[in-house]
Amino acid sequence: MVSRLHRLPTTIALAATALMALSACGATEEGTSASSASSDQSGSAEATASVCSGSSDESAQDPTELTLALVPSGDANKLVESVKPLEDALSERLGIPVKGVITQDYQAAVEAIGSNQAQIGMLPSLQMSQACDRYQAVPALQSVRKDKTSYAAQFFTNDPDKYCSDTPTADSNGMLFCNGTASGNGPAGLDQLSKVTGATISLLQPASPAGYIFPVAALQAAGVATSDLSITQVTANDASVQAVYNGDAEVGTSYWDARTTLSKDTPDVGQKVVVFALTDEIPNDGVSISSKLNLTWQTKISDALLDFASTQEGSDALNAIYQITGLKEADVTALQKTQQTAATIGVN
Repeated sequence: MVSRLHRLPTTIALAATALMALSACGATEEGTSASSASSDQSGSAEATASVCSGSSDESAQDPTELTLALVPSGDANKLVESVKPLEDALSERLGIPVKGVITQDYQAAVEAIGSNQAQIGMLPSLQMSQACDRYQAVPALQSVRKDKTSYAAQFFTNDPDKYCSDTPTADSNGMLFCNGTASGNGPAGLDQLSKVTGATISLLQPASPAGYIFPVAALQAAGVATSDLSITQVTANDASVQAVYNGDAEVGTSYWDARTTLSKDTPDVGQKVVVFALTDEIPNDGVSISSKLNLTWQTKISDALLDFASTQEGSDALNAIYQITGLKEADVTALQKTQQTAATIGVN
């Protein structure tokens, strides 16, 4: 493995999983979000009114290789290893090399698709919509977890006496929940969010649906503005859990249930970090395909991913990457929910 950083011409830093290692100054999940707060929220909401389903370039020649972009939702080093079976499976099914890369942050993945530095992207729902709106990338597939194509973001704490209106109970894995959050189906426990005022909270970058957009929208609905909080920005969902576990924050946010990613190395995480609230359901992440490919190749890629996901090998591989248990055709209308929610909190 070549140990060097691959820096693309447009300065989007990518670490190729098969060929390159992450360097200390390079492509990790620590990148700064390119999302910005818009002062004109109504304009942002207006921009999401039409449904984008993408397009294809029928004049495009068949590709000789493909690049798959992934965003860092957890430990980037683990993701480097986890994506290898997917690279191999797609290369075999498509008959050309497929290389996986990890982008520096969420927005870099969108720009990689737009600049044709990546032709396939495994993206959160907001970035799927952005890639379509900006670059006509096709929102082709959505992830399935626990037979659902949506999930809730969770609020968790190391001070359950303050935020739990009932006694926390453990699930079969020993993870503690309160306020009706054990099912993972949102919303639940949101009446406790007013208590977060003045607390230290760990949030992800504003581009993160589960780590920022939906939690901040829920807090605002409860009358808690970000100015009422002491915010610790973390780099990934597992880092948010770790911050609360370590006592660096009283409350944290992530997708449900990111605590499991730490349970192997930190067996008591589910007892020290208690989930107490869930947001409205968020559209699952999924797969976007570049509009710079012709329709034949867009279909081949989508079919190859669906075929791989239907096998036990594929299910295991996708679960290792993003805890995905299956893939299905994307609901482009449902995907807009994240963009619309982002607009309500001034994230464009």
